[in-house]
Amino acid sequence: MLSHGPQELRRAAIDILEYALAAADPYHVVKELIHLDGEILSVGDLRYDLSQRGKIYVLGAGKATFRIAQALEEVLGPRIERGVIVVNRRPPERLKHIQVLEAGHPIPDEKSFQAAREVMACAQAAQAGDLVFAAITGGSSALLCLPAEGISLEEKRTVHKLLLTSGADILAINAVRKHLSRIKGGLLAQAVLPAELINLTVSDVIGDPLDYITGPTVADPSYVSDAIDVLKRFDLWDKVASSVREHLSRGNQAETPKAFDADLVHTFLLIPSATACEAASVRAQELGFHPLVLTTSLEGESQEVGIFLGTIAKEIVMNGRPIAPPCAVIASGEATVTVLDADGTGGPSQELALGAATRIEGMPQVVVASIDTDGFDGPTEFAGALIDGSTISRAEKLGYDVFSQLKAHNVTPLLKDIGDTLLTGPTGTNIADLLVILVGPEKLFASWSQKD
Repeated sequence: MLSHGPQELRRAAIDILEYALAAADPYHVVKELIHLDGEILSVGDLRYDLSQRGKIYVLGAGKATFRIAQALEEVLGPRIERGVIVVNRRPPERLKHIQVLEAGHPIPDEKSFQAAREVMACAQAAQAGDLVFAAITGGSSALLCLPAEGISLEEKRTVHKLLLTSGADILAINAVRKHLSRIKGGLLAQAVLPAELINLTVSDVIGDPLDYITGPTVADPSYVSDAIDVLKRFDLWDKVASSVREHLSRGNQAETPKAFDADLVHTFLLIPSATACEAASVRAQELGFHPLVLTTSLEGESQEVGIFLGTIAKEIVMNGRPIAPPCAVIASGEATVTVLDADGTGGPSQELALGAATRIEGMPQVVVASIDTDGFDGPTEFAGALIDGSTISRAEKLGYDVFSQLKAHNVTPLLKDIGDTLLTGPTGTNIADLLVILVGPEKLFASWSQKD
C-alpha cells in the first residue's frame, strides 16, 4: 500500500481516513450521553429513577450496533434484564449481558430470519414502565428479516438482490423493504410499546432521515404506493414473486405505523452521516492541506462519479481550481452500482476509485482514497481503494484492460493485484461512504508527521 506511487501522499491519505473513522465511532458518544449515578439514569436531557422503573432491555441490529451495545453494557451492566443484538460479523470482544447474534448481509439468510424473531421476542417481553434501548444502525434491513405473511424468506431474499443491483438509492430500497416486513417500518417499536423506547443510532443515509436510519423503531412516512412505484420505476414489478405483488396490492392492510407517542419514543442520533467527512477536513488541515468539503450528498453511478471527481483533481493540477494545491477535496455520500448481466467482484467505493484513476493517469501529485466506512465495500473483504497517477499503468503492466474490468464490474482482482485495495476489517461504525482527493506535489510535505 505504501511501497509504490507518491508514498507520502498515500500515507497522508491513510492518516486522514483513520482519523475520520475514529471520529465516527459511536462508543465514545454513548459514554458521553448516558450516565448512571446511583439510581438515576441520565440519557441526554432525559432522567429516570430506576428504583421507580421496571426492567431494562437492549435490542438492535446493524454494522455499528456492537459498539453502542458495548458502551451500554459498561454503563448498565447487570441491570440489563435481557439484550439481543444482530451483527454481520461477530467481533472478538464478548458481552456479558447482551446476546450477540450473527446473520447474513447484504442478502438476508436463515440466520437473519431467526435473529429477527429473537429481537422481536425481546421487544414483546417489555411492559409498561420498562425501558428499552434500541441500537438500530445501517445494515439492519438484511440482518433482521421477518417477511410479511404470505411471503417466504427466499422470495424476500430475491427482492433484496434485485433492489441492490437495480441502481436504486437506499431511500427507494427501504421504501420497498419496509412494506414487505413484520419488523421494519416502525413495527418493532409498535411491539415495544407501551414500554418506553430510547433509540441510539448512527446515520448511513444522506440527510439523516430517521425513518431510514432506524426504520424498525420510528414511524414510517413512506406508503405502500411508494414501494409499488419503486418496483415499477426500476422495472422490478414483474420480476418479484407474485406473493410480493399480492401483499403490496392489499393497500392499507400492508401499511406501516405513521406516528408514535412522543413521550414513549425518543431518538438520539449519535453520529450524523457527514461526521467522517467533517473530521477528514479537520485532519487534512492539520497535515498542511487546504481542505474543501465538496459535498456530503454524493450520489450517482460509482464509475461516473469517480470519473467526475478525477476531472476535478485534473483541474486542480492544471489550473488550481476550484482550490489551489496543496489541497484535500473531501466528499461523502452513497454512490451505487447498477449491475445487469455482469458477475464480477467489486464494490461502489472501489469502482469509484478506479473510475477516478482513469482521469489522473501520469499525475504523480494526486492520490484518491474511497472507502465504505463500515470496512466492507459491497460483498468484498476490502473497505475500498487508494489509487494514484500510476494506478492505470501498473494495472496495464500486469495485463489488465482497465475499462473492460470497469464494464464487467470486476475491479477487486485488479486493485488487489496492484496493491491499491484498502483493508480495515470491521470498523465499528457505518456512516456515509468517504472520498478524499489529495493534490501535492510531495515536496511540499516534508513537515508531514503521523498522528499521535
